[in-house]
Amino acid sequence: MKEISPQEAYDTLQQDGQAVYIDVRTVEEFTDGHPEGAVNIPIAVHDPAQGMVYNQDFVEVVASHFAKDRKLLLGCKAGPRSNSAANLLEQQGYQDVASVRGGFGGMRDPYGQVLVEGWEGLGLPVSQDNGEGTSYESLAGEQD
Repeated sequence: MKEISPQEAYDTLQQDGQAVYIDVRTVEEFTDGHPEGAVNIPIAVHDPAQGMVYNQDFVEVVASHFAKDRKLLLGCKAGPRSNSAANLLEQQGYQDVASVRGGFGGMRDPYGQVLVEGWEGLGLPVSQDNGEGTSYESLAGEQD
């Protein structure tokens, strides 16, 4: 699985108008702030009885909006969820997938020291747009 830095993700989005950043964090995390231009398709959702569980609709929602040859950049808060999502999409035949190392918030050690700076910490453009075509609600509701 390919990993790229937040700066590489930003540069790719600037240079390739077909590339898309899929933020795989929860709706709440996405709403609090996300990379400008990102769309939200959570890899995990909150279940009142079980806590966080795998989003059974993840692959279906991605497939309903993005072709398997589309360049997809997957990010979460620090990296583990986007790694899982990237692996899952590769298993489904997606050909150009990368996980954003450090994600939105950066990767930290157990003491809180930054190991890998995230999108936000690098001062890259942040948005709170959560409207039509961006929010998980609108994307999940638009499945073919």
